[in-house]
Amino acid sequence: MRHASFASLLIIALCAGCGSNAPTVQLKDARDAFQTARTSEAASLTPDKLYEAKLALDKAEEAHQDDPGSYREQSLAYIAQRQAELAVVHGRIAKAKLEEHNASEHYTELQGKMLDQSKQQVATTEKELAERENALQKSAQELEAERSARETAEARTKDALKSLQDVAKVKEDSRGTVITLDGSVLFASGQTRLLAIAERTLSDVAKALKDLDPGSSVSIIGYTDSVGSAENNQKLSEDRAQAVRSYLISQGVPETKLVAIGRGEEQPIASNDTAEGRANNRRVELVIGSGNAAAANDRSNALGTIR
Repeated sequence: MRHASFASLLIIALCAGCGSNAPTVQLKDARDAFQTARTSEAASLTPDKLYEAKLALDKAEEAHQDDPGSYREQSLAYIAQRQAELAVVHGRIAKAKLEEHNASEHYTELQGKMLDQSKQQVATTEKELAERENALQKSAQELEAERSARETAEARTKDALKSLQDVAKVKEDSRGTVITLDGSVLFASGQTRLLAIAERTLSDVAKALKDLDPGSSVSIIGYTDSVGSAENNQKLSEDRAQAVRSYLISQGVPETKLVAIGRGEEQPIASNDTAEGRANNRRVELVIGSGNAAAANDRSNALGTIR
């Protein structure tokens, strides 16, 4: 009985000895805290703080080896734990400062880019404004030149038409400027060949027509009296208008400006019952309007005129 009690006491003593070599709770917490610190930002950003935590843990480990479970071990382990936690905090602070620095640099870089873009946009806008201003100035100059040219052309046309007052009748009506030439001065009775005096008259007319605005057209309209058949008179008026057109072209008037139209005995301006009236009806009119001769011919055809 006495031997059994001694054996039990020995086992308890041995177990107690084994338990005293186990790390304290404080040392375990210190080890866990250091392991966390090793995998945190402290490893790369604040290695000095991590090193301090390692030294503190080493001291706690030494105390455990010298006197397991002692107060010294517990105290040094507590300090080691706090050092490890402090290393983590310093690592986080360093990371925050680094991110702030990077953000500041990025912001500065972004500001620089935005400033450059703004300067470029301002320069582009100024260039566009300058180009528009130049374009407007050019347009104003072109308009002024066009106005001056138009006034000059109008004055030249006016002077040219005025010079025809001695050889023809010039008037304005709804069709435009109308130059009326006496048929008896242009052609012999029943003929389509121009008289010598007609050529001199038409030479003066050609000079005036060449000075007209480039956008003008001239409709050469031949008329007859009512003597003879309407069919013959229509043909006679066409041929006479064409004869005048051909002569004007030979004198340098652009053919694109001229269109010949025959209206026979239509639209008399006087009575065909008298010789004077018939003489007035035998005439050639040159109607000056805007647009080209083809357009003028189309308008005449639309009115039922036979060329």
